[in-house]
Amino acid sequence: MTDVYNDFMEDNEFDTILSSDIDFSGTLHFDKPFLIRGKVFGEINATGILVIDENAVVNANIHAQRVLIRGQVKGDVTAAEKVEVTVTGKLSGNVTAPEIFMETGCIFNGRCTMIGKNS
Repeated sequence: MTDVYNDFMEDNEFDTILSSDIDFSGTLHFDKPFLIRGKVFGEINATGILVIDENAVVNANIHAQRVLIRGQVKGDVTAAEKVEVTVTGKLSGNVTAPEIFMETGCIFNGRCTMIGKNS
């Protein structure tokens, strides 16, 4: 595990923010940066950046361009570019991406597969 050097994004840089008082069940599709602070159950398919904030809970399989996990994720995560798990992040599921960064102190239970960007 290593220290994560993630790009910090301000709230105004996100197209959509799912606030902490929202529970969503179903399938999410989006193209622009998306921040989850609440709870999501289902599936996430995106061509944009997904950030799961510190107190967020996601029980879903995720397919996105880039994924930053600061909160809790249960499900498989596949990214076209990279997956980052910070010290506050908890990931229970398999992760597949060309670049995978896990900060010292994060929790990860699953398999890690690094693939080429054109795979």
